[in-house]
Amino acid sequence: MMYARRLFGAVAAVVVLLGAGTATAQDKVIRVGFQKYGNLILLKGKGWLENKLRPLGYTVEWKEFPSGPPLLEALGIGAIDFGHAGETPPIFAQAAGAPFIYVAHEPPAPEGEAILVPKDSAIRTVADLKGKKVALNKGSNVHYLLVRALENAGVKYADIQTVFLAPADARAAFERGSVDAWVIWDPFQAAAEVSTGARTLATGKGLAPNHQFYLASRTFAEANPKVIDAVIASIAELDDWARDKVGAVAEELSPGTGIPAPVLEIALRRQTYGIRSLADHVVAEQQRIADTFLALGLLPGPIVVSTIVRKSGS
Repeated sequence: MMYARRLFGAVAAVVVLLGAGTATAQDKVIRVGFQKYGNLILLKGKGWLENKLRPLGYTVEWKEFPSGPPLLEALGIGAIDFGHAGETPPIFAQAAGAPFIYVAHEPPAPEGEAILVPKDSAIRTVADLKGKKVALNKGSNVHYLLVRALENAGVKYADIQTVFLAPADARAAFERGSVDAWVIWDPFQAAAEVSTGARTLATGKGLAPNHQFYLASRTFAEANPKVIDAVIASIAELDDWARDKVGAVAEELSPGTGIPAPVLEIALRRQTYGIRSLADHVVAEQQRIADTFLALGLLPGPIVVSTIVRKSGS
């Protein structure tokens, strides 16, 4: 499929941007990719990872990305060593041959992604999307939600008009009525609900688990298992801190996201915490997603998710 074939074909700009400020060759550095929302940006602000890596002789370089697909592109070309993304970006990246592994995940948060329609829309069910324009970020976690929701409603994926847009552009199109629906994740989901009164046609509940995965360069992880363990331990500490501090977390995330803290609190109540290694059932869920996209002709060939999962303790 065009997406998978071109996944790494347009990353020169990313390489240039990420190359700026790179540490010298003799420094031991882990380059961590993060997004504006999620546990890694909180970890960056706390400085806990730096403290944990200091005894190992490592420093951290933080690299920001707008979403999972470009983060996976950077991981695939060796521009970062560690990062996080939802369920779908790793599927497309593996299909494109990116040399990475799954190292851990957070529990499912199915209500943290949704199919939205304008508050005054005549669309009342997912079945009503037939023939309509639906905006989404291609290859992101919500791509699978859309596929599953349509399947559940008896609508073929080919019977809707997909409009692939990044979150900011998708919101603009949604607000001006250029698209009929928008498939999006938190905190953009919560922001649209509050500011536009958008209605929810479906969330991931009963359709898509919406896991958050932590991913690493295979080469880096195999050469530096103690560093990866330290990153995971730091995220576990962050999870323990954030679990019951919705207000504090919202205040910390608000400046970076540009979303008011009260809106972020809505999103955070739908988030889950508790980093853990990938159990067999989680790997099986990822495999189902891969098989679904393959059946739709969106992948160039079959993949086996279990072959790129880090074994516990390795």
